[in-house]
Amino acid sequence: MNATTIPSIHLDEIPLPQRGSWPATVHRFDETSAWAVRAALAAQRPLLVRGEPGSGKSQMARAAAEVLGRLFVAEVVHARSESQELQWRFDALGRLGDAQTMGAGHHSPEEVRQRLDQRNYLSPGALWWVFNWQSAVAQHERGGGQTARPQPPSGWAPGKGCVLLIDEIDKAEADLPNGLLETLGNGAFSVPWLDEPVSTAEGTPTPLVMITTNEERELPAAFVRRCLVLNLQLPKSENEFISALIARGRLHFKQRCADAVYCDAASQLWRDRQAADDQGLQGPGHAEYIDLLRVVVTLEPDPGKQSTLLAHVQDFALRKHPPANE
Repeated sequence: MNATTIPSIHLDEIPLPQRGSWPATVHRFDETSAWAVRAALAAQRPLLVRGEPGSGKSQMARAAAEVLGRLFVAEVVHARSESQELQWRFDALGRLGDAQTMGAGHHSPEEVRQRLDQRNYLSPGALWWVFNWQSAVAQHERGGGQTARPQPPSGWAPGKGCVLLIDEIDKAEADLPNGLLETLGNGAFSVPWLDEPVSTAEGTPTPLVMITTNEERELPAAFVRRCLVLNLQLPKSENEFISALIARGRLHFKQRCADAVYCDAASQLWRDRQAADDQGLQGPGHAEYIDLLRVVVTLEPDPGKQSTLLAHVQDFALRKHPPANE
């Protein structure tokens, strides 16, 4: 891949339509984030996005897919996630239930064999979808649609490629990022009961893999070394911090919210962050600011009356910790 084949990431407002369980919203890349995405495309390496909760890490992956015209596939990691689940899932309980049902009826050995074929209980995971869409669709239909099928954008074809979001990878044990690293390095993985490994389909671009972490657990050093890393940080100075929040708020609510509310809410959030930091706690950020503005514009559509309302509701959105002991 050369520079001429790597598209630019524009810095304009990007509407993000609803995709599955992801609500409609809007995103705007800053210059640093846009270059990070282009660098990951050029290096064909995962992009690890570090930042506090609510800083827009997951949304950035959606926006990258929208700008690039790619399919967006997401996998949210939890404490019990295993690396194999990113590749495929097997419905052992479903197969056991079918075996018990068929055992109670009158079926020929051939009927039992065909119905209980392990491939009928196999579902593609996120990596299968982004490596080989056609193969994943075929297996999804054979497996009875046990897991959700990603929703392609209008006009998408497999040759346009995919963006895979692996969200909150720090919640998993070390074997998940290590297993992911091996799969991405090989560009393929084996699936039991299949004769051929699942690999990137010919003529499709390498998936753009974006991985987020809230820094709850240290990631394996070898894994981090094989990623490109983007650190999303809020400005450290008060004026720059407030300006950044106001710009984010205007992107979402525009003229629906009063200028004074944008400013006062951001100033209060700054003060609450300082108070939380003094207690050694995680302070509010972008997500809480947007939540607060959404409360204000929903409860009082008239911008001229919103400042009074702000004082009544701001603590519910910004102060998430018990008050410090006097």
